[in-house]
Amino acid sequence: MSHKIENLESKIENGVDRVPKIKTHKATAKRFKVTARGKLMRTHIGKSHLRRRKNKRNKRTFDRRAEYTHFERAKKIKQLAPTLDQN
Repeated sequence: MSHKIENLESKIENGVDRVPKIKTHKATAKRFKVTARGKLMRTHIGKSHLRRRKNKRNKRTFDRRAEYTHFERAKKIKQLAPTLDQN
């Protein structure tokens, strides 16, 4: 009996029976945030450059986030970045 347990312990130490780590897709984690109620929020497009020619009202709307309403894609985003819900 003890020989089987020692063999199993050595396999676990060598990393044979380990479950792979869940890794976050970093680009997805940067683009989306999850609210306290679980809504998925996205950043606005057109925010990065050429902002001098846009009026002030439009530039203020870029600072806020918009709700992401597409259900199937939201499910995929939560699969890509499972740690979004924990923040």
